[in-house]
Amino acid sequence: MYEPIRTKSVHAMAGTTSSDFPHRSREEELDIQLAGHLAALLATTDELRALAPSEDLDAAAERLSAQVARLRGGRPPVRSVSDAATGREVDDLHRRAHTLAGRALVVAASRADTAAAILAAERMDAHAADESSPRELATH
Repeated sequence: MYEPIRTKSVHAMAGTTSSDFPHRSREEELDIQLAGHLAALLATTDELRALAPSEDLDAAAERLSAQVARLRGGRPPVRSVSDAATGREVDDLHRRAHTLAGRALVVAASRADTAAAILAAERMDAHAADESSPRELATH
């Protein structure tokens, strides 16, 4: 009744097929996204450590580094503290870290990564507590 289509669609790119392009699974995309959020949280944590060193931040940085390395197939994250860190307010960094931890938590939950979700939730709690705690004013 109907004759089959014998020509390629005008929408197909000349000389390419869908297998010519690399495709990632949803899990791979979520791993990449989660590693990015955790790496950004690690960078913010390192900035906080430079301004207000603490054992809690040191431990958190190591745990974050381990999670990023796990998600990136064993490649550890590049870590450095920029000179711009000294100009930032500690409270602003805690707010940023809280936001980044929240983003990481959402992605970790969607990919059912319990370890990363627990770490992100703990960091959210820690940064929310640090953000709301009263700070002493430095006198010069």
